[in-house]
Amino acid sequence: MARTTVYTQFIALPTELVWGVLADPTRWPEWNPGVTSVQLHGPVAVGTTGDYLPRGRVYETLHGRTAPPFVISTLVPGRELSIEQPEPVGRMRLTWTVTPRDGGTEITQALTFSGPSAPVTRMVVGSLLEHDARVCFARLAQLAGLEPARTALTAVIAGGTGALGKHIAADLTCRGHRVRILTRRRDPGLPFDQVEWDGKSVGNWVAALRNPGPTAIINLAGKLVDCRPSKRNVDQLRSSRVDSTRALVDAASTLDAPIDCWIQASTTAIWSDAGETRCTETTPLPVGLPQMTGVAEPWERAFDGANAAHSTILRTSIVLDPQAPALKRLGQLTKAGLGGRVGPGDQWFSWIHVEDWLAIVRAALGLDPQVTLPDGILVAATDFPVRNRELMAALRRHLHRPAAPPTPTAILKIGAVFLRTDPALGLTGRHATSEVLRESNFTFRYPTLDEALTDLLPR
Repeated sequence: MARTTVYTQFIALPTELVWGVLADPTRWPEWNPGVTSVQLHGPVAVGTTGDYLPRGRVYETLHGRTAPPFVISTLVPGRELSIEQPEPVGRMRLTWTVTPRDGGTEITQALTFSGPSAPVTRMVVGSLLEHDARVCFARLAQLAGLEPARTALTAVIAGGTGALGKHIAADLTCRGHRVRILTRRRDPGLPFDQVEWDGKSVGNWVAALRNPGPTAIINLAGKLVDCRPSKRNVDQLRSSRVDSTRALVDAASTLDAPIDCWIQASTTAIWSDAGETRCTETTPLPVGLPQMTGVAEPWERAFDGANAAHSTILRTSIVLDPQAPALKRLGQLTKAGLGGRVGPGDQWFSWIHVEDWLAIVRAALGLDPQVTLPDGILVAATDFPVRNRELMAALRRHLHRPAAPPTPTAILKIGAVFLRTDPALGLTGRHATSEVLRESNFTFRYPTLDEALTDLLPR
């Protein structure tokens, strides 16, 4: 059965400029590092064959020796290009489409694997070609000539090399804004301006906050939460967030003018295991678990006194994205036949599609003329949380897996030890929604879990 994954991104350039790069398959490696080289055996036309090599010594050798040539199967000038690659007992089809939109172009990439070998080739080849797709689109936009104006918004992103950081950095780049990432170690593979800092103290990096046009800070810095809840790890979860926030606050205090807009990350886990409480922006905080409330509350408190004209504390729920740890792990468990409810199964799961999270961030930055968000706390979650048993049933349905036995609490706790993760991530939950988004007439593109999974999982 054929399964397709789709990625879409807006680029603030005329369609003909985007198409000028996209229509030349030999330039594919310039904007997708998952590809080492492309050779065409003729002009760009339907029926022309070619060879490409996926990145990685093993993949290059295996593919180069065994794979037959791909063929250009569709070419609609200025609109669509498809290539088809025969695989062992299967086929890969990759289609790029560009569509004119107000102010720019929408680019869509659809990757389809079919035949008996599809699951394996998707896992091996698909993971290379789809990795950081939005960042690939940002590279393509730059190759097509997209440059921010001198007075464009400059978004300084702390934690910009993490999953969400790369999403918002690439999205803003594609929309014509300037992006600077604060990082402890430069990643030469990223197409963004990177400034080194230690995440603890004010240094030369403060120059990144001085720009000719408006400046925004998006602070996402912090240690990944997927770890054992040892005292050492909890201390690092807290200090990595509090120290970086204080450093940014201290740096902003040295500026002649306030930061125009500041988005300070937080989490709906600040309410820990909230049971049946309906959490919104005004819900009081509990004492809570040390690895949840004990991390998030001082994280938010470190933001007090920030020198910003407009500020948002963004309490984000679980962000659903094909490459994010949460959805990947849940998908792997479901495919392995472990897609039953976890523990009691009645714990709430609050979530948001990555596209809606990006839209909320843009609105908080003042970039959406249709939505005006007030300063203060903002919950990034849909209006339709689900219980764990509903979540797992939806995953089984979308991944075409049969009913599965539940995972008892005791088994989960044992498994968490071997996986070096926190069992509370699966056993706790909260029903978190946003009154602010409703009152601001924000419209979710993917309001329900079924709509989100239909978009995110291969279909």
